[in-house]
Amino acid sequence: MKRIIFAVLFVSLLVGCVERELNYTSVDIEIVFEDSVSIRAITFLDGKTLAFAGSRGMFGTVDLQTHAVRSSVQRYDTLMPEFRAVAGTSADFFMLSVASPALLYKTGNSGQMELVYKEEGEGVFYDSMTFWNDKEGIAVGDTVDGCLSIIITRDGGHSWKKVPCEELPPSRVGEGAFAASDTNIAIVEKSTWVATTEGRIFFSMDKGKSWEVFKTPIIKDEPTQGIYSIDFYDENLGFGIGGDYTQPEANTANKAITEDGGKTWTLVADGQEPGYKSCVQFVPNSNGHNLVAVGFTGISVSNDSGKNWISLSEEPFYTLRFLNDSIAYAAGKNRMAKLVFK
Repeated sequence: MKRIIFAVLFVSLLVGCVERELNYTSVDIEIVFEDSVSIRAITFLDGKTLAFAGSRGMFGTVDLQTHAVRSSVQRYDTLMPEFRAVAGTSADFFMLSVASPALLYKTGNSGQMELVYKEEGEGVFYDSMTFWNDKEGIAVGDTVDGCLSIIITRDGGHSWKKVPCEELPPSRVGEGAFAASDTNIAIVEKSTWVATTEGRIFFSMDKGKSWEVFKTPIIKDEPTQGIYSIDFYDENLGFGIGGDYTQPEANTANKAITEDGGKTWTLVADGQEPGYKSCVQFVPNSNGHNLVAVGFTGISVSNDSGKNWISLSEEPFYTLRFLNDSIAYAAGKNRMAKLVFK
């Protein structure tokens, strides 16, 4: 009997993770939170909780079953930090503010958020954060002293160290990342890709211990242009999107795909919709065929790895994350929502 139960469970797990052909043509939007806050960073802490952080020091969680929201405000002296990067491990939630002083908080043992990293100085501006595993994590910011700002933890987020410029490729003048959706960093096992405002990809094959740089054809002629978001389906297939938020309808050289782990990139849907988007994500279990991109310009989907796109909604959002292959949660100005793709 035990063998039969085990076999049933094993098959169920396989079915839950199976790759399948999807062809999304519509999306249902259910608002789950509204407040006067700009939210550009969300993450799933587990299968039951969505965590977020945003402007004016606000952060909190959403119960995915009831959509009950718990929120609080994190102050630093008289400052109300603006959080645009969040991450989670099985033990803790992390949130990182932009500008100087950069403030990185983690869940504290007392129930209050604990400050674990602070950085002050001219040009300090952090954009994105994520973890490789429960012990090792990374956050990326704009160029300071000639190189990207990269901080790494190897002890579960209790302490963070900045990577010296001698250990990083040199940056271009003004190069950084866009703090638009907390999706400047993509991770697959030990491999890490960081997308920049200069349309370049910083790549590490060893969890941030060594780095090299790849070029992309994404437009980068103006300070408001570059790669706003990047995602990888596996160690080879990746997608970058961006454009120019000051010219949101411009759709030239703002979407590119790689099939060799980021070494080379090819423009797709060039001169076609969509224009500017701040976030792109592969749909899980889609064999890399399905992508969703969001921005204040609305929601678009591709069912053929980015070659063609259709607009599903003009509802504006800054960022989204998939819970499974049909349900995602998105956040933007004054709200978060559940998106059901059909």
